[in-house]
Amino acid sequence: MNEKQVFEIRRRRSRQEVEQLIAEYESSGLSRSEFCRERGLSLSSLSRYRKRRARQAPAGRNALLAVEVSGQAPAPIAATGSALAVVLSGGRRIEVGRGFDTGALEQLVRVLEGV
Repeated sequence: MNEKQVFEIRRRRSRQEVEQLIAEYESSGLSRSEFCRERGLSLSSLSRYRKRRARQAPAGRNALLAVEVSGQAPAPIAATGSALAVVLSGGRRIEVGRGFDTGALEQLVRVLEGV
């Protein structure tokens, strides 16, 4: 080994750093390769982090949820009295009232979006 060779010592990312990276990727709107290139992160690392998080999901997270599909045209948000309305791709709409279970809503959106 000569003096000009440099070794880069990489430290392990903490669980919080990994969760932050995943959250930033998911909200970035960028492709995996674009996000990784901007962050100096390998595609395989991002994939590994996401797979690990999916495996560590709490039990029951993949449980089926009851869903009612309505063939009616959606009413304006103000007319429904809902605290929150989410319109998904394809025009699907989810409305929830105050005090809703955020975990159940997150799971429902993932199922409907095919994530």
